[in-house]
Amino acid sequence: MPELPEVETVRRAIAPILEGARLQEVEIRDARLVRPFDPGVVASALVGERVAHVGRRGKYLIVGFDSGRSLLVHLRMTGSLRYASRGTLADDPHTRAVLRLDNESDVAYRDVRRFGTWELFENGDLDPYLAARLGPEPLGPLSAAQLGVRIEGRRAPLKAALLDQRTLAGLGNIYVDEALWVSCLHPLRVAGSLDDAELGRLHRAIRRVLRRAIERQGSTLRDYAQPDGSYGSMQDEFRAYGRGGEPCDRCGAPLVRIVVGGRTTTYCPDCQTLPA
Repeated sequence: MPELPEVETVRRAIAPILEGARLQEVEIRDARLVRPFDPGVVASALVGERVAHVGRRGKYLIVGFDSGRSLLVHLRMTGSLRYASRGTLADDPHTRAVLRLDNESDVAYRDVRRFGTWELFENGDLDPYLAARLGPEPLGPLSAAQLGVRIEGRRAPLKAALLDQRTLAGLGNIYVDEALWVSCLHPLRVAGSLDDAELGRLHRAIRRVLRRAIERQGSTLRDYAQPDGSYGSMQDEFRAYGRGGEPCDRCGAPLVRIVVGGRTTTYCPDCQTLPA
């Protein structure tokens, strides 16, 4: 579930704990986290590394080390981070790894459904890996015209095209539904058919929705929480996602739930219409 706003919220919270700290001990309790590599080998490789920066690319957290190596963390559906003073982390059967830092902090990675991944990259290997998988950042220096180039000629439904991480990095089911509602665009609209005015509306809506979600520390629906255990509140402002059958906040029509690209999608049939 964590999308760009949730991952960015986690990054902002965990960066002050990790940056400048050295990894004194690393315990990887779940081999699935680093497969196909041996967890003991990965843990040993991380011990002694000092964290230079904590970044984000799309839905990935990036822990960069002084050595030039990088640890790429993908939270997937239920992954999260927790931190506490040395030895005070709560017992949790869903903890998959623990980092013990030289600043007397412990950072735990927990994951109920165990879909998250950690990948350790050598110096110079991370950028090409990400470039092959991710489009530009939607909150970066991206114009409406550049967004148009990303979906030009695409016959896929607009919802599906925006979920494709090669179009834009970091968007998921929640914030695509919200951006399409804000921009009054139908999720089944042919992606490559948007005119300049529609592209402008979509571009503004994506950025507006993501910025607001970051301000509200993301959306807590099930498992997502910040590293201090507190919850986000963007779910209180949803206009489309998860509201099938409820009245549209703009026109009052009942919101409709359909499936697009295998994902449950909610939209307003009166505000978000397909062209004749």
